[in-house]
Amino acid sequence: MLKRIYKENIYGVIGTLLFHILLVGTFLLAEINQKNEVTEEAILIEFPEELPPEEPEPEPEQSENPESSPQLNDPSARQNQANQLTNRAANRSATASRNDFFDEAYQQEIENAQKLVSHVNKQLSQKIVNLDDIPMPEQTTEGMDRESIKNVIYTGESNIEYQLENRYHLRLPIPVYLAKGGGTVIVDISVNREGRVVSAKPRKSSTVRDEEIYLYAQAAAQRTLFNSDPNAPAIQNGTIKYNFIAQ
Repeated sequence: MLKRIYKENIYGVIGTLLFHILLVGTFLLAEINQKNEVTEEAILIEFPEELPPEEPEPEPEQSENPESSPQLNDPSARQNQANQLTNRAANRSATASRNDFFDEAYQQEIENAQKLVSHVNKQLSQKIVNLDDIPMPEQTTEGMDRESIKNVIYTGESNIEYQLENRYHLRLPIPVYLAKGGGTVIVDISVNREGRVVSAKPRKSSTVRDEEIYLYAQAAAQRTLFNSDPNAPAIQNGTIKYNFIAQ
């Protein structure tokens, strides 16, 4: 009997099962589609107009008594702290040394600049001496016999001596009275056939302490006039020696 009932209702049962399977599948698909739908919404982020300054994190306070810290009971921890303290001290020392170096170099540059300015001002303040403006007496040989003219002229304790072959002076300035300090100066001269000195260069002397003596000797040599000689070299070289006595 059961077999007969099964055969009569088998198709209905199968149809009912298929209907429920389809119904359940439909609900599942609907739920999945609903979950997959994503709604895009604008995300608004508000920022404060001005951020508060960040405060530095306070350094952990170190105990005054190192042995009271349980971490320092470990020898390796003590060694690490000692190394850190040594490194900090070395960095501070290096920074201080660099600062001292730059401060010293800066001060040296300032001193050099001040010396340079002082030297320039001193040079600018010095009066440029015009040799032609230096007054001095002169000895002339006008009216004298040629044989009586000597190449050594004495003025008190000082003297002037010149060496110029076959020439004698017609006018010889005497600068000795201008000297505040003593000394002997030899001036190399070049003379043309007309007897004029075209070049006068004083030699440096270890006996001279007053630098102005060189200027006086050069000025006197340039003003010296010798006799003309058409048979002399076009440029004849010689010397004039001035022996200055301190005044």
